[in-house]
Amino acid sequence: MPVLTRHSIQIETILIDISRYSTIGDAFFEAVRNYGSSTLIAVPKNSSRSYLTEGMELTYMQAAEQVQHLISKYAQAGYGAGHRVALNLENRPEHILHKLALNSLGICCVPLNPEYRPQELAYIIGHSRVDLIISLRSHLKNITDAVGRHANMPSIVCVESFAQELSAPTSLKEHVKPNSDTPASILYTSGTTGKPKGCVLSHRYELAAGAWYANTGGLADIQENQERLFNPLPLYHVNASVLSFYCMLLTGNCQIQTDRFQPKRWWEEIVASRATIVHYLGVIIPMLLNQPSVPREREHRIRFGFGAGVESTLHQTFEDRFGFPLVEIWGMTEMVRTLSVSSSPRQVGSRAFGKQAPGLEVRVVDDQGRDVLEDHPGEMLIRHSAEEPRKDFFSSYLDDPEATERAWRGGWFHTGDVVTRDSSGMLHFVDRNKHIIRRSGENISAAEVEATLQTHPLVKMVAVLGVTDEVREQEVLACVCLSEHARTIMNDWSAEERQKIAISLFKHCSEHLAYYKAPGWILLVDDLPTTGTQKIQKHMIFENSLDPRSMKEICDLRHLKKREYRENP
Repeated sequence: MPVLTRHSIQIETILIDISRYSTIGDAFFEAVRNYGSSTLIAVPKNSSRSYLTEGMELTYMQAAEQVQHLISKYAQAGYGAGHRVALNLENRPEHILHKLALNSLGICCVPLNPEYRPQELAYIIGHSRVDLIISLRSHLKNITDAVGRHANMPSIVCVESFAQELSAPTSLKEHVKPNSDTPASILYTSGTTGKPKGCVLSHRYELAAGAWYANTGGLADIQENQERLFNPLPLYHVNASVLSFYCMLLTGNCQIQTDRFQPKRWWEEIVASRATIVHYLGVIIPMLLNQPSVPREREHRIRFGFGAGVESTLHQTFEDRFGFPLVEIWGMTEMVRTLSVSSSPRQVGSRAFGKQAPGLEVRVVDDQGRDVLEDHPGEMLIRHSAEEPRKDFFSSYLDDPEATERAWRGGWFHTGDVVTRDSSGMLHFVDRNKHIIRRSGENISAAEVEATLQTHPLVKMVAVLGVTDEVREQEVLACVCLSEHARTIMNDWSAEERQKIAISLFKHCSEHLAYYKAPGWILLVDDLPTTGTQKIQKHMIFENSLDPRSMKEICDLRHLKKREYRENP
């Protein structure tokens, strides 16, 4: 097979190139033939990590040997196309290797968020109907508790003893030959109505996302067999597992996968791993700027950062201090062929994120679906083209055709994001769907947090909102109206009594939801504004642009929002 060249990743040629791959496995093994001795996956050295403290480099050929071994084990056990396997492997290279093996066999991968509590895991495991769960031993209790809530329990295998524990699947599937439309992954996104929706992503979708990124050009020019992309984001999200990884795979490059973002060791890992590209989220920018200046921060080889959400007032400051451009992008799980600002004029600090391009058309509309004027805010709608609107988008929301068609009403995908478009065609981000709270790169469903708080015996009514956070973009605020019973047992409405109730509500959320979903702020209120049908009117809770964080009655619980909170309350 021919080696990929810079000429073969222009837009039109990319589409031809990836259409000759039936599966991700086809693309992977061709890359192995082309780039065998080059590094595919790297883990940076880190003595504070519990695994691979000295780091690791895995070439394409070495990765292929491990993937072939996993393929053999899965196939011998009876797994194949039609089966679904959940991976609970954090940000370890095992996640990538198992996914490549599963996809090569046509098996669909369901990544799990290791921060999830058993209740959250139980929903995803049940909804996706996985046949098998591969987990780190350290997460076994959580997984076992989640699986125990189902009558039809999938098998659980610890990755540390995978070869010894893997047994035949309990459900038999007709193993048809996989193709480009075969589901490669099901990624769960926070839905506006509470429960997460499973986005079905095909082999074609994932490869098209990587190829599109490879073709971005400008400041984000990807050089064949020369890049080392440092990605601190989780592999259970689309950014690291699809967008960056398949870009690197298709161009003979390397993904450096650290365990998670840590500002104190950021530059040490960046420099030591010889990274040339870095992915970021808005929360990363102020955290790095708040660190004391050190020589390492200018000893790096980074040519550009690729990400979203940089605070406009910090954009130029960051670039001046650290010496590389931040290329702002827009994407989502349903469609991660990103829009980006990689060419002049960049409009640094304006929240610009790109213009429509062939293969990704954009409309900006009002609430009635009418196109808005230039520089007026409206919802962003997207499609591939009039002829093939859904090409290279997600396949569907799992088992929810109504939600899928609702998102695609009128032949355009409704993103829920509010943007403006200027006279040059540049799109600028304004706000996201009012029902989704974006905290440190995680999408949090207000409805899910409300549903959890509503099960607390002291709660009568609750409204959850996102409030501004200077570091994490947004924080969760819960406005809680207590039940009559709660009012009778309260001694008074002192600050101490409010704090006591608030902590009880916080602990309740923390026991049932991932730590980052619990309210960082809780405000106990006498009542909440409602319509005649008792629907809460959130827009009327705080009028006249009042910042609720300034209210003397509010309880600040942000110091409790730590991964360690449940273990050390």
